[in-house]
Amino acid sequence: MRFVDIIEKKKTGHALSQSEIAYWIDGYVNGTIPDYQVSALCMAIYFQGMNDQEIAWLCEAMLYSGDVMDLSCIHGYKVDKHSTGGVGDKTSLALAPMVAACGGKVAKMSGRGLGHTGGTLDKIESITGFNVSQSEDNFVRQVNEIHLALIGQTQSLVPADKLLYALRDVTATVNSIPLIASSIMSKKLAAGSDTILLDVKFGEGAFMPTPQDAEHLARTMIAIGQHFGKDTRAMISDMNQPLGNAIGNALELKEAIETLQGKGPQDFTELCLEAGSIMLIQSKLADDIEQAKEMLLKSIDNGTALEKLKEMCRYQGGDVTQIEDVSRLPQAKEIIAMKAKSDGYVKELHALQLGNVAMRLGAGRQKKTDAIDHAVGLVLNKKAGDWVKQGDVLAYVHTNHGLDDALIRDFYGAYVFTEKKVTKKPLIEKIIE
Repeated sequence: MRFVDIIEKKKTGHALSQSEIAYWIDGYVNGTIPDYQVSALCMAIYFQGMNDQEIAWLCEAMLYSGDVMDLSCIHGYKVDKHSTGGVGDKTSLALAPMVAACGGKVAKMSGRGLGHTGGTLDKIESITGFNVSQSEDNFVRQVNEIHLALIGQTQSLVPADKLLYALRDVTATVNSIPLIASSIMSKKLAAGSDTILLDVKFGEGAFMPTPQDAEHLARTMIAIGQHFGKDTRAMISDMNQPLGNAIGNALELKEAIETLQGKGPQDFTELCLEAGSIMLIQSKLADDIEQAKEMLLKSIDNGTALEKLKEMCRYQGGDVTQIEDVSRLPQAKEIIAMKAKSDGYVKELHALQLGNVAMRLGAGRQKKTDAIDHAVGLVLNKKAGDWVKQGDVLAYVHTNHGLDDALIRDFYGAYVFTEKKVTKKPLIEKIIE
């Protein structure tokens, strides 16, 4: 088999066989197929696409390129959730404790952030001492005992994806549905859960620009899940403005804690309740959405969801007092109120632009080696659809290095105003089961 023939075959729009896909992934991981040939194939896939069977075979080859977690020792259904990412997306930090408090087994493996803000691991590491590096035995034991663990992905998990993602990042082939779907699902399947809930976001601050694109990606990933016999469902949600009010690591953790206390932003709380309800149904712990939501709200009202977050923190070496008193979380030296310069309704709030402001403050990474400043970021006071008077506070910027003119300009440029009343758009566009 010659790899150049595989490139030619896909370039001309033909489907690859299972053996050709396995040859590609095996050869790339063991170093016998060079970057320049794989980049050519990725570009051919970008333009020609892949059918569902090809994508399933690609996901399978990537999945078995490294270790696969064995969670069979965890009793009951193991549930997992994946978000395609966005600005202010701290969902796992509130959702996972809520589901665990209702009896769900949440064995969560997460990653770090590159871009707008940190990833889930960066956010939870705002807690002093929280250890995301756990052995597989400790991970399994913790989920059995308290129903919840949050750890980093091991280096031996899906090595093909690490290689392919780095290559796609520098060859303009990131935004390909077959490559995105196989990347996400290979990692989710390798993590070993029984069920997967996907939160596929669309809009300016997301991979997919439109609801239609997001649905296409969601259905592609659901088809992969079905190929592997996993209960896989998806939510399509709007990321044209940030989720919740906080953007930045400790600030987002604080907002997640407030949500577990029943004091979270309406949009973020809605997303957690909707996602949590689906996960409880997948776990066979609730019969319908109404019953599941009631269970989740009860876990907030009686404090068991917040206690579950504290319990996980204790197990993983974190300072629980920072959850009990959020003023003990990392604090920025300066909090600057950004005030409106005129009256009007907020017509648009550009998520990506605000995410980039947060990154330049130090809340995210421009390259993998950058250090995260857990304290900095933004807390929004006005969002799309809100009426604003001149002098009202639009947001509070938390900074350790002041604000230069470019950051100020970019912050104000993220807000678009109109004199006409604005109808707020629904956060969740569709649920696909």
